[in-house]
Amino acid sequence: MTIKIDGKWLWDSWYAKDGDTYHGFFLQADTSLIDPDLRHLNVTQGHATSKDLTHWTQLGTMFKPAASPAWDDSTTWTGSVVQDDTGLWHLFYTGTTLAEASLYQRIGHATSSDLHNWVRVGNGLCLDLTGPNADTYEADHAKGHWHDRAMRDPWVMRDPDSDGWLMYFTARAPGIPEPNAGGAVGFATSPDLETWTLRPPVFTGGYGQLEVPQVFQQGDHWYCLFCTSSFQWSEQTRRSNSHPPVTGTHYLIADHPRGPWRVAPGFLDGSLPCRRYAARIVETPEGMVILGFAHGPQDQFGGYVMDPEPVTTGPGGLLHVQSLSQAAE
Repeated sequence: MTIKIDGKWLWDSWYAKDGDTYHGFFLQADTSLIDPDLRHLNVTQGHATSKDLTHWTQLGTMFKPAASPAWDDSTTWTGSVVQDDTGLWHLFYTGTTLAEASLYQRIGHATSSDLHNWVRVGNGLCLDLTGPNADTYEADHAKGHWHDRAMRDPWVMRDPDSDGWLMYFTARAPGIPEPNAGGAVGFATSPDLETWTLRPPVFTGGYGQLEVPQVFQQGDHWYCLFCTSSFQWSEQTRRSNSHPPVTGTHYLIADHPRGPWRVAPGFLDGSLPCRRYAARIVETPEGMVILGFAHGPQDQFGGYVMDPEPVTTGPGGLLHVQSLSQAAE
């Protein structure tokens, strides 16, 4: 019983829990496009609910690009949802504009009282690669070096050290000759979810991009989940791994959410061709589970969110994914 909709491809997803109900949010596009690569520039955000992360009720489209002209009139991509102390829900999302051929990504903000009807805060834009710390990022499109100006997939969470909030996002660092060594996890802070200060990246290197970051604590360790492709491993990462590059979801590990972060050994959830991508870990009463979208070869793109599989921790706090058949044993 996956998150699947006839006539639509689904991919990146994120989750929030309200009482005993899980809310799943995901990117979606019509399969009438024929070519799944076209989904990225023909995207809206869908919404479904579940009591068990397995049986889902579809609620339809909940967010989409703004009317032109706007900074987010082309795409509204992956984000995250949090609730403030008043009970108001906040969506942080990735936006691009037609005026820049969808190549420059920025981060937007909308709010909701019911997790389905969202209203942009002002024009929605809440963070860009500008200001005193912009020079710690690849703030302009490095044409011929990388395919976009990366600033996407915001993950927002409470700051465990204050009353404020932390944001992590997919980014790139400047001045690194090898494109696949320039991926970074960007960072920003806020006292109130509305005013954000760009900070230097909390991690750089290893991969060309560390997509869809998710930061969470389990036991004594902090984890930063990310996904990446086999062709985006740096030369150093290739040399230091005992197995060939794969595509999927891996993680960084640290003792504190501000780092220092290090790449965990091995690779958490990867394969060639890719089985599951852009995964999230969700905490349930029974423990952690992982959910991500079925990928597969390009000519057999899955386009649905797979059933959750259990995740356990082992020695040193390392994460392990159990298949559903292993979990049943």
